[in-house]
Amino acid sequence: MFMDEAVVEFRSGKGGSGAVAFYREKFVAHGGPIGSDGGKGGDVVLVADRNKRTLYDFKLNPKFEAPSGEHAVGNKKGRDGKGIIVKVPVGTVVIDAETDVPIVDLNQDGMKFILCKGGKGGFGNLHYTNSIRQAPNFAQKGAPAQHIVAKLELKLLADIAIVGLPNAGKSTLISRISAARPKIADYPFTTLVPNLGVVKHHDDTFVVADMPGLIKGASEGVGLGHQFLKHVERCRAIVHLVECSPLDESDPVANYELIETELKNYSQAIYDRPRLIVISKIDMTAKDVVEKLKKKLAKFNHPVLEISSATDHNISKLIDAMADLVKNAPEVITTPVASPAFERGYDTHWEVEETEEGYNVLGDRIQRLVEMTDLENKEAIRYMHKRLERLGVIKQLREMGAEEGDSVFIGDFEFSFTDEM
Repeated sequence: MFMDEAVVEFRSGKGGSGAVAFYREKFVAHGGPIGSDGGKGGDVVLVADRNKRTLYDFKLNPKFEAPSGEHAVGNKKGRDGKGIIVKVPVGTVVIDAETDVPIVDLNQDGMKFILCKGGKGGFGNLHYTNSIRQAPNFAQKGAPAQHIVAKLELKLLADIAIVGLPNAGKSTLISRISAARPKIADYPFTTLVPNLGVVKHHDDTFVVADMPGLIKGASEGVGLGHQFLKHVERCRAIVHLVECSPLDESDPVANYELIETELKNYSQAIYDRPRLIVISKIDMTAKDVVEKLKKKLAKFNHPVLEISSATDHNISKLIDAMADLVKNAPEVITTPVASPAFERGYDTHWEVEETEEGYNVLGDRIQRLVEMTDLENKEAIRYMHKRLERLGVIKQLREMGAEEGDSVFIGDFEFSFTDEM
């Protein structure tokens, strides 16, 4: 089954916690700290795979979670969680489902992207030793996992999009110029699956795709409009197929203008792509009717060619014209890899805002400090308080009027304000 959209939940592994441990040996009364660090959580890595054709697998399995890092034991470091590789079809765009911001465009076979980084392993008590704190009795918890609900959109990779109203002959044409074998019949409605075909031209090849779902209102989502118009975004050029004598006796020129209007309404960039107008099914129409239509379509300032897929009339000329179209068409600019709008790192900026309930301390760095603190260990809490002092958070709270016992919120945690600990 062809599926070109899926909503999937991804979660990396949590970091393992560091260990609190001391050197133990006979006749050594006070051995120093030796607690090692926790293991790093596993990453979630997306990989574009040309052997994947659809997003259907994600309908069956919409959740992926990498293993967490193991906790340290004594002076033995925790084992890292093994990352997981999730294969997606080439041409998959990953979008943050919450913000609708594009994250990455996996448009080349083998391209990799770390979508969720595993949590960092927590430090063991050995890390906190200094000239004053010679026997720290606390360690750091592992960093939490990264989590995202992502919308995957598959945009087919083709050089040329073949567009036109249903029954214009798109599927028949692609079967004549390539090895693609779509289902073909005289239906007054559209094919439900885009068909890709590789066309050989001398020593070169190019890829064509017939685009179903283009009817009046497609740019506004009528029928399957949005679902298939997005595939045209990938294509460098357009072949617009116009049926010479439609069975419904509609005007071929009006039909051409209808599809062009839908393309323009959906995307000016698509509308501006170089194109070739192709009159189809001329074997079913008188020659003078074909010539009159050809003259009418010429006013749109695009090359016009008449063909018959049934008799192969002008099919070789069409392939030549398509090859020239691809050769001279500009490259399509796609979503940048690792969009700047999607940064999964931790921002060092922080700020404090006053609310009716108390004070909110906002900032990734501060929140991570709290999340990785063992809040059941008084010594760890004192260390966290000193870190907040060094970062200027306590001073900022004091200057904003915070008093002993006032509520301070950091992430999901609530604390009572105190000047000293």
